[in-house]
Amino acid sequence: MKKKIHYTDEPLEMELVEDFLPPPERLILKEDKVKVTISLSRESVEFFKKRSRKLRTPYQKMIRKVLDLYAERYQSNPK
Repeated sequence: MKKKIHYTDEPLEMELVEDFLPPPERLILKEDKVKVTISLSRESVEFFKKRSRKLRTPYQKMIRKVLDLYAERYQSNPK
């Protein structure tokens, strides 16, 4: 059996914090995406699937982020 909660009438100490969060529509970042078909090595896909399970995120999203970071890096600093 669970313990009963005993409530008291003690005053609460609170501090009013100014709202600093953006509105919900600014939290959803829509990316311009294009669907492609690509063949990847089994080892690479298994690597991302394993990591994605630990991080609880889709493995495709992780692969997309790697490609985005690579493109961003070499787009701004071509060599």
